[in-house]
Amino acid sequence: MAQVLEFKLPDLGEGLTEAEIVRWLVEVGDVVAIDQPVVEVETAKAMVEVPCPYGGVVTARFGEEGSELPVGAPLLTVAVGATDASSASPGDDGAAAEEPSGGSGSGSGNVLVGYGTGAPAARRRRIRPERNTAPAAPAAPAVVSAPSRPAPVAVGEVNGRQGPVAVVSPLVRRLARQHEIDLRGLTGSGPDGLILRADVDSAIRQAGEAGAVTEAAARTAAEPVVAETSTVQVGAAAPAAAERIPLRGVRGAVADKLSRSRTEIPDATCWVDADATELMAARAAMNAASGPSGGPKVSVLALLARICTAALARYPELNSTVDTAAREIVRLPGVHLGFAAQTERGLVVPVVRDAHTRNAESIGAEIARLTELARTGKLSPAQLTGGTFTLNNYGVFGVDGSTPIINHPEAAMLGVGRIMPKPWVHNGELAVRQVVQLSLTFDHRVCDGGTAGGFLRYVADCVEQPAVLLRTL
Repeated sequence: MAQVLEFKLPDLGEGLTEAEIVRWLVEVGDVVAIDQPVVEVETAKAMVEVPCPYGGVVTARFGEEGSELPVGAPLLTVAVGATDASSASPGDDGAAAEEPSGGSGSGSGNVLVGYGTGAPAARRRRIRPERNTAPAAPAAPAVVSAPSRPAPVAVGEVNGRQGPVAVVSPLVRRLARQHEIDLRGLTGSGPDGLILRADVDSAIRQAGEAGAVTEAAARTAAEPVVAETSTVQVGAAAPAAAERIPLRGVRGAVADKLSRSRTEIPDATCWVDADATELMAARAAMNAASGPSGGPKVSVLALLARICTAALARYPELNSTVDTAAREIVRLPGVHLGFAAQTERGLVVPVVRDAHTRNAESIGAEIARLTELARTGKLSPAQLTGGTFTLNNYGVFGVDGSTPIINHPEAAMLGVGRIMPKPWVHNGELAVRQVVQLSLTFDHRVCDGGTAGGFLRYVADCVEQPAVLLRTL
C-alpha cells in the first residue's frame, strides 16, 4: 500500500525566504529516486536544482513555471511504495499526505540546504497503468495535480534546416514564451549560434514596433479625414503601454542591496590615472614564461586582485565592516575578495575565499572557475556571500571611469576602467602609454581621505611599477 509524502520547498540557506520555479524536471506519474533533482528554482542568489529526499511516484506538483513559492510551501507529493500508477493515488490508503519521519527506508534522511545530498540522479521513467475493461473508480480528491508544463522548444527549422535550437538558459526560453517569440526564427549572437537574452529582447522590441505600426495604420484607415482649410488631420496612434518588470530574483536582490548601501553608508570616491604599460609588460612576460602548454594565462584582473590584497594588508581599515547596533568598526582578519561579473541573470559578485593567501596564478584560476559557474547559473549562495572587499572591472564595457556603489556591508570597492593608449609624460617626454583610471569608493566611517588616498596611491604605484609589489612581499 502506497504512502503519500509531501515534499516542501526546503531552506536554501543564506536567509533566503522564497524561490521562483524555473523548470520542472519531473511530471506527474514519473518515478523518482531518492535525491533525484525534481525542479530547478531561482533564488536571489543562484539557480539550483532541488532534489527530492525520497523515492516513489510523483502524484502532484504545486506551482507553475515562473511562479514564486515561499520556503516551506508544498512542492510535490510522492507515493512511496507504489508499484504502478494506480497505486500512486493518494486515496489508496485513505491517509493524508505527511512528512517523512527520517531514518526510514523511504528517504535519504538528509537535511536539504541549497543543494542536494549528493546521490546521483536516477534515470526517470514513466509508469503507465495497465488497461482494465472494468469501469475505473473515481480518483480521490486528496491530491490535485498541477497542470503540466508546456514542452520546451527543442527542435525546429533553423535557417531552412531541421536542427536543435541553441538555447541554454531556461530564463531565455521563459522570456520568449511570455512574449510569444518563436525561438526557431532567431539567429543567436552567442558562441556557436547560442541564443542569448539580448537576442530575445531585440525580437521583443521589433515585435512591439511592428505592432505599433500595424495599429497606427489600422486607426488611420478607420478614422475619417477632416479638412480644415488646407490642413488634413488624421488620428494618431495610441501610445504603447509601459512594460512593467518585477524586481525579484537577482535583480530584486541587487536593487535591495544597492538601496541599502546608499541609505546606510556615507560613501566617498577618489580616483587616479595610472600608467599600466609596465603591468601589461609584466603580464606578457609571465604568460610567455609559462610556455604554450604551461597552464592558463594570468589575467589582468588576477594581477589587480593580487595588488588589492597587498594594499589591504597595508591599509586594513578598508577590509572591515561597521556594526551599526554596537557602533563599532569590525576589522576582518582575512580577505575574501569579491569581483563583479555580468551574466544573463544580471550582476553577481562571486567571492574568492582567502585571497590574501593566494598568488596571482591561484587567484586567476579561482576567478576563472567562479566566472564559468556564474555564466551557467550554477553558483551556490555560499559562493556569492561573505566578501570583505570588491574589485569591479567595468573597463570590459569600454568605459573609462565610474563611481562604484559599495557592496553592503563591505567598506570599500575598487573600480577599474579600460586600459587604452593615451598621451602620457614618461621620463620627461611625451609618449603613448597604456593608461587606466582607478577609482576607490569607501565608507567614510571606517577611515578618512588620507587612508583611502594612501590605499589608492599604493595600488597605482604597483600598476605603474610592478616591482613595488615585489619589494613589499
